[in-house]
Amino acid sequence: MTGLGSNSYGSKKMGSGVYDVPDGVDIRGRYDEEFASILTKDALLFVADLQREFRNRIKYALECRREAQQKYNAGALPGFDPVTRNVREGDWMCAAVPLVVANRKVEITGPVERKMVINALNSGAKVFMADFEDSLAPTWENLIRGQVNLKDAVDGTISFQDKARNRVYKLNDQTAKLFVRPRGWHLPEAHIFIDGEPATGCLVDFGLYFYHNFANFRRAQGAGSGPFFYLPKMQHSREAKIWNCVFERAEKMAGIERGSIRATVLIETLPAVFQMDEILYELRDHSVGLNCGRWDYIFSYIKTFQGHKDRVLPDRVQVGMAQHFMRSYSDLLIRTCHRRGVHAMGGMAAQIPIRDNPEANDAALDLVKKDKLREVRAGHDGTWAAHPGLIPAINEVFEKNMANIPNQIQSMKREEAANLTEEDLLQIPRGVRTMDGLRLNTRVGIQYVAAWLTGTGSVPLYNLMEDAATAEISRVQNWQWLKYGVELDGDGLGVHVTLELFGRVVEDEMARIKKEVGAQKFKRGMYKEACKIFTRQCTAPTLDDFLTLDAYNQIVVHHPKGSRL
Repeated sequence: MTGLGSNSYGSKKMGSGVYDVPDGVDIRGRYDEEFASILTKDALLFVADLQREFRNRIKYALECRREAQQKYNAGALPGFDPVTRNVREGDWMCAAVPLVVANRKVEITGPVERKMVINALNSGAKVFMADFEDSLAPTWENLIRGQVNLKDAVDGTISFQDKARNRVYKLNDQTAKLFVRPRGWHLPEAHIFIDGEPATGCLVDFGLYFYHNFANFRRAQGAGSGPFFYLPKMQHSREAKIWNCVFERAEKMAGIERGSIRATVLIETLPAVFQMDEILYELRDHSVGLNCGRWDYIFSYIKTFQGHKDRVLPDRVQVGMAQHFMRSYSDLLIRTCHRRGVHAMGGMAAQIPIRDNPEANDAALDLVKKDKLREVRAGHDGTWAAHPGLIPAINEVFEKNMANIPNQIQSMKREEAANLTEEDLLQIPRGVRTMDGLRLNTRVGIQYVAAWLTGTGSVPLYNLMEDAATAEISRVQNWQWLKYGVELDGDGLGVHVTLELFGRVVEDEMARIKKEVGAQKFKRGMYKEACKIFTRQCTAPTLDDFLTLDAYNQIVVHHPKGSRL
């Protein structure tokens, strides 16, 4: 087979309103003519082949996660694996970074919504990470419409007519390089069944995008230019090895050279920080670096240590990069990436412009600049922004400190990070736990879940862009505080977090949300359903792995055929 664009699998005439599917594949989402251009028989067979080859390995990797968590719950601590010491101490290198993405000083991220895709590609950022994961609610409509949007973007034909503003959006001549982030290994795709079980979400996201776009993507951006991906939520190098095999399988089927696909792995779980060398090693022919997914990393720290009473975190707003365990994580990531010849990407600037308060906007922008100055001086090669309005200021910081060089892989070494220990990476963060922190967690968590249930995965709240990662922090922190009945500091001095107190907080915050959004929006929205989900998650005897798994079940129930939201 010379390319996935061929019709080598064959097809049959498709009746009106029915997807033409290969044997063993069942589409349970609604029919749409545009969707049918993505859900072709050949594309679905490609996804099914990936599912059949790798599903047992995926199940084993997820079982290993559960076994590891059981050990942590029993008192064990994550650490460097003595079995793979030779990998960490070896002199191997990853494949050279392709020239087309050598400069990644500013990257913008966002969901695969049509207008967002155009604006992000036109934003002036070096890279746009189109997201099927934390900033996208995985409704059938969002997922498959997102594939249509990306195909049109790669083809260069994407446009969007904003009737309300009487404006048409199109791509500029110069655009950001496109990376795509599929979902994590743990998330199913309930609208596509393969051999009687839900497909693995990330294989659907990767498979459909790769199948339809690899050839045009390469023509559009030049030889040796990808396709490019971001890979989320890994906890162990065995998961990176599965991805490497998926890439090799895709390259072989497409008839393209080994190493054409390149990926950046988000280091956003605590166990993964002890596996960075091993993850890069497994992906060494396909890697372009690692990224500090710091919000998910905080979530993972709490989740990993859910059974450790001595590791109860302070308010989430106090767990920043100044904390020793966070700074150590960043420094080790930089050293590891540069030692292996790939990019070390910084974290998300979640601030958004405050248009009605110039003074507050200037203060927020000053915080962003200080954070990005810290990153570039530490050795990061680039960073993330959640909003186009931040890009000029962030780019100025990186350009000023990286004049005339595309990255810091060769020019800056972090040898002092060589002495970082397991204790540095696990140090308990310092700070206070307050009633305000409990209230903010509750207010943000409920509003985020409400938006997610109605199809929105990236939500501006209190001048920050919130996604699933920050909602997860809110959820697990409330759960941890309730589990251990922590004593609150500040105005709440002497008050312990109990179910009774939490119930009053939920009631108060629901009233505040109703007042802030207005009675009509509150009535139309899914705030009551979100409150039930969030409250159940915070008070459950056993901590669920992911808030989004529970909420996804609600999406499937409320929108079983993926009807327009």
